[in-house]
Amino acid sequence: MRLPPADQEPVSIFHARPGKMALRDAQDLMAWPFFSLAKSRRIRPIDFRMGEIAIRVEATIDHGMATIWDADILIWAASQIVDARDKGLRTSRMMAATPHEILTFIGRGTSAREYLLLKAALDRLQATTVATSIRQPTERRMHRFSWINEWKERADHRARPLGIELVLPDWFYAGIMVDAFMLTIDHAYFDLTGGIERWLYRLVRKHGGKQAHGWSFDLRHLHAKSGSLSAYKRFAFEVRGIVRRQSLPGYRLALGVTQAGEPLLTFKACHSDPFDRFGKAKAEEDKL
Repeated sequence: MRLPPADQEPVSIFHARPGKMALRDAQDLMAWPFFSLAKSRRIRPIDFRMGEIAIRVEATIDHGMATIWDADILIWAASQIVDARDKGLRTSRMMAATPHEILTFIGRGTSAREYLLLKAALDRLQATTVATSIRQPTERRMHRFSWINEWKERADHRARPLGIELVLPDWFYAGIMVDAFMLTIDHAYFDLTGGIERWLYRLVRKHGGKQAHGWSFDLRHLHAKSGSLSAYKRFAFEVRGIVRRQSLPGYRLALGVTQAGEPLLTFKACHSDPFDRFGKAKAEEDKL
């Protein structure tokens, strides 16, 4: 009997697991502009090119572009899948969870309003389309997907809510399953309120993780990589505010100038890897 092609095989459901676990983020999403950094609705596409990297992100008028706050759901999904995989459990692109499980994981409230906001975020993730050359042999062979292929609300035979199901795109799921593509991030990330602030933390974590002497970017380069609609002067003002507040968990930021006299952001880790600290905290908790 001929077996069905791999892409036609039934997908089993991976049920989200309760309890604390380290947060995982995808390095590709941390390094490049994939999300709107504004809370207001963004329709204008992100059209980014740098070297061999090409990214095109498009939004719908009805929902707008997925935001960096919506990406918390992808962090939840990646964290769940990596933790289960590392424990030898079977994972899947199809995930099931209750809204309460997702909201508490990403540090949100569980009021009726938060449930509605979660649904709106899922709609934006599904409606936003991405085309990228990342992890493709050539730029001509762009991979096209939405952040969520589909999602639905589940109910029992009496119409009582059971939670939601969602299907992750193969491009994202494949990246999760490769250790080299994933990084741990600090739980305090969810406390960051600004779009540029959140984006900058992810970029700093990606490039400045364990570099002994830190890392640096000139601000104009950062502005281009952010995909932000803010003018450069406004973007630079926001970055200066972040440096002044020192609000990025685990990193020390400073401003300098390049040889050409352009503003330069430098950053360096100021404590251990967040996964190491999570592991120590979990071990102490288990002793109690």
